[in-house]
Amino acid sequence: MECHRALLVHVCLLTKRLYYYCMLSRTFVYPILIRGGKPTPIFPSFIMAVVFCFYNGYLQSCHIAKYQLYDGGLLLQPRSLILHPRFTLGFVMFVVGMALNIHSDYLLRNLRRPNEQGYKIPRGGLFEYVSCANFFGEIVEWCGYAILCGSLPAFAFLCFVLVNLGARSWHHHRSYLEKFEDYPKNRKALIPFIF
Repeated sequence: MECHRALLVHVCLLTKRLYYYCMLSRTFVYPILIRGGKPTPIFPSFIMAVVFCFYNGYLQSCHIAKYQLYDGGLLLQPRSLILHPRFTLGFVMFVVGMALNIHSDYLLRNLRRPNEQGYKIPRGGLFEYVSCANFFGEIVEWCGYAILCGSLPAFAFLCFVLVNLGARSWHHHRSYLEKFEDYPKNRKALIPFIF
């Protein structure tokens, strides 16, 4: 019983760490690496983002720490929990999505040389198939997180991400098509070959 409890604590900590790592990276590392671009207005964009992140972090953490049932009502042995298909699939999707997101952000940051202004067509990686490869990576990441946790707050956050990034990707895609005559016509907005 004590072994089971210790493993559940480790699973709980893993899900929290995945969430925190992603949020800390997006909040502190990503802004430092950005070159050029437009400055972010302090209000309402930045303040609203901070409030949303704090609230969402609180909601995710409380649910994981207090209410999460990792066995889904089944009596799973401690070791089988880590190997459970939902847990494994969610973890792999999270890692793959994060890698796609980081790689796509890297490609976007390096589109322009230092002190260069203006827009360029993103190329390489998943950008050969979609206009917003970074958004696709983020959706895969949070879909994996929702599957891994299997909780209502995680799926609610995934719905927010889908609606927010879906709309933004459509806007970016239309903008690219209007700005660049040589923009690849077969490239989709967000999901390769589909949307």
